[in-house]
Amino acid sequence: MHELLHAPAAPVVNKDEWVRGDPGPFGLLCFGMTTCMLMFITTTWAEKTFLPTVMCYAMFYGGFGQFVAGVLELIKGNTFGGTAFASYGAFWMGWFLLEYLMITNKALFVTAQTGKTLWCGLWSFLTLGFFVVTCRKNGCLMTIFSTLVITFALLAGGMWSERCEQAAGYFGFFCGSSAIYAAFAFLYKIELGIALPGVAPVRFI
Repeated sequence: MHELLHAPAAPVVNKDEWVRGDPGPFGLLCFGMTTCMLMFITTTWAEKTFLPTVMCYAMFYGGFGQFVAGVLELIKGNTFGGTAFASYGAFWMGWFLLEYLMITNKALFVTAQTGKTLWCGLWSFLTLGFFVVTCRKNGCLMTIFSTLVITFALLAGGMWSERCEQAAGYFGFFCGSSAIYAAFAFLYKIELGIALPGVAPVRFI
């Protein structure tokens, strides 16, 4: 009993020991690459028959991969990064499932323009909330989230206008490209010590 009472306490594992690397660049690539692939269709640069390819990457790269990046960010203690990555990772997995069900059960999924408009609008407001946080992060993240707000808003309008939908494709492609740039900007800063434009801290609020 004496030995038990005076046994040394178990060592406290630092949260940083669970995640040795930075999952941020990976999460940004998952988001950016998948977004750009979908926007190939939205901008009409690619045929609609390209959709199955996008769906596969949306499930595993943009969805599952990004969700894992979010969990790792939360373990590190990065509440914003974890919440954002996990949210958009879940979004892509949900989008994949919706598209799959629509393809396999067309009779059960009649086009719901009003519902999809509200759905895109809701994600636009969610993204706006994330954008506010980026005003104390850096220019890269501000660019990504501001253009994503516009993209979702245009996608909402795109339910009623083809031109609006195509405009959403261009903004979405720029958003995805910005995420890819940010991923490599942060990666180069971590691995090579090279600071590209947009990674410096900002404080607008």
